[in-house]
Amino acid sequence: MTSRKKTTKRQPKRSPAERSPARPAPREAPPGVPSDRPWSRLSDLDLHLFNEGRHDRMYEKLGAHLATHDGRDGTYFAVWAPNGAAVSVIGDFNGWRKDVTSLAPRGVSGIWEGFVPDVGNGQLYKYHVRSHHDGYCVDKADPYGRLHEAPPKTASVVYRSTYQWRDAEWLAERARRQARDAPISIYELHPGSWRRRDGEPLGYRELAAPLIEHLRTTRFTHVELMPVMEHPFYGSWGYQTTGYFAPSSRYGEPDDLRHLVDELHRAGIGVILDWVPSHFPSDEHGLAYFDGTHLYEHGDPRRGFHPDWNSMIFDYGRPEVASFLCSSARFWIDSFHADGLRVDAVASMLYLDYSRKEGEWIPNESGGRENNDAIAFLRRMNDAVHRDFPDVLTIAEESTAWPRVSRPTQDGGLGFDMKWDMGWMHDTLHYFRLDPIARKHHHGNLTFRSLYAWHEDFVLSLSHDEVVHGKGSLLGKMPGDEWQRFANLRLLLAHAVATPGKKLLFMGTELAQWNEWNHDAELDWHLLADGRHGGTQRLVSDLNGLYREHAALHELDFSPDGFEWIDVENSANSIVIVLRKGRDADARMLVALNFTPVPRTNYRCGVPRDAVWREVLNTDAKIYGGSGYGNFGALVATPVPVRDHALSLNLVLPPLAAVFLALDPDTDPDGVDEVVP
Repeated sequence: MTSRKKTTKRQPKRSPAERSPARPAPREAPPGVPSDRPWSRLSDLDLHLFNEGRHDRMYEKLGAHLATHDGRDGTYFAVWAPNGAAVSVIGDFNGWRKDVTSLAPRGVSGIWEGFVPDVGNGQLYKYHVRSHHDGYCVDKADPYGRLHEAPPKTASVVYRSTYQWRDAEWLAERARRQARDAPISIYELHPGSWRRRDGEPLGYRELAAPLIEHLRTTRFTHVELMPVMEHPFYGSWGYQTTGYFAPSSRYGEPDDLRHLVDELHRAGIGVILDWVPSHFPSDEHGLAYFDGTHLYEHGDPRRGFHPDWNSMIFDYGRPEVASFLCSSARFWIDSFHADGLRVDAVASMLYLDYSRKEGEWIPNESGGRENNDAIAFLRRMNDAVHRDFPDVLTIAEESTAWPRVSRPTQDGGLGFDMKWDMGWMHDTLHYFRLDPIARKHHHGNLTFRSLYAWHEDFVLSLSHDEVVHGKGSLLGKMPGDEWQRFANLRLLLAHAVATPGKKLLFMGTELAQWNEWNHDAELDWHLLADGRHGGTQRLVSDLNGLYREHAALHELDFSPDGFEWIDVENSANSIVIVLRKGRDADARMLVALNFTPVPRTNYRCGVPRDAVWREVLNTDAKIYGGSGYGNFGALVATPVPVRDHALSLNLVLPPLAAVFLALDPDTDPDGVDEVVP
């Protein structure tokens, strides 16, 4: 990122005629639009709502919009720069001259607007802003621009979508597919490093066919795209956003992204977009110091500068900034048919002292550490999204114990639908890194979650954050020899499916990559030729299929009624057995997990029903790269009491493996011959 540079260069003096360019003859204007500006898209109500922070569709008003006035085609421009002394549009259409195409202020709203004839689709532009402050001058990309040049170039591009959507069937079904009781298994993807051709990332359109094929093979319900919003530094993975209304042109035009989303929807796959309202980079062409003042960012660096990411923090208490961000959230849902927004770094927004030492932050008006402006913004954003799109998901990446993140705002919550369970992720990965001999001393890492599991509606995330910055791949974290590493990874994936909550897995884990993620290269697809790696991908597919097809594994993900500990105290042998439940009494799935490389035979496990229990998945199966040890079909409950149950099964627990046994109420137990290995 480039640093902000201040300049004292002043504009040359202009004649009165130049300062007040001739305007076309007035014509009747729409209601609320001044009669001398019939080309304006802004009504007085728009200005009022924007200045009050209650306008969620400013992308329809500000920015560059193709228009016609008095029979001439051109473009309407509008930008918010309240501390500008003069604002003009510069571009390839006027030779980038700063004193030719001036915009006019709209009352006291802080907005500058104008119609420029003969500026058409695809033309480059920026706003030249001369500030009231010290004559500061700067050329800025359009904050509401729909398309920007591919970095390192920084101009905005006049753009109008012509895309014709074909996903009506998906949208009609979206509420059912994204309900609380629906199976949601998310594949997190970085578009620039999933697949490449000749060393270059695939474009949005090129991604569609191979991605759909892969998601159908692996049976994920959703894909989550790491931020596709325009960002100047590729190595930020999109988390340093400058274009809050523009997909990155690295991968194509906006309609190319629409094509990708459309094709995914037609294939029955939901699309979640990462969205970053927590901070933004200080690049000179971006939002920082926009009109010679701290306009979008908070003016005090103790609240406006982020030390972790060397970036700027939005001034959430400024109404126009709230309108900007809420409009951005709505834009991706409205214009790109996104099915959800995963909101990045929410914890950094909630706490004024986040990643700051004493004396480096300012308490709120009550002397506390809560950022009340950010809290109010998040609630308003979630309410606005759910008001207009009740079937769209908002998901918080929030890493603290902040209460009621995924509860409605009217009940005192932040209004998100779900929250990443970072505690489960940390506890689980810590446990799996341990040599199995030591796991008996850390059994609480597996069971601690039950103390808070129902406080929020959780997504169990094994995300990109766990396979970067020297952390290694998930396979690389596993202990033991190669066989044990693969077995541990398979067990980890099964443990996630057995645990209540929706699921998220970062790309490459399904291939059992040895190397940690590298954003400059594609995934190691060649590994699939090896049976152990191919077996891991098949397991991911079968686990996703099991999760989707069995109501017991997803229907009550967010309710304690959907979960029961069957065997939780056997820390000496590192064994856990759980029962997952659906609403129907026949929807039951028993999951037994053995976290040691020692196979267990004749292991008695209590069950609630006198019925047949069928082994429907075993992570030690040979097709996955395992040893083939297991229960080989069906087991019948017998009247042998175990703990609180009068009935039990006699299980075989394979080494470093999980077995899933589904209740089969339709089969007569007397007609089943158990197979003993």
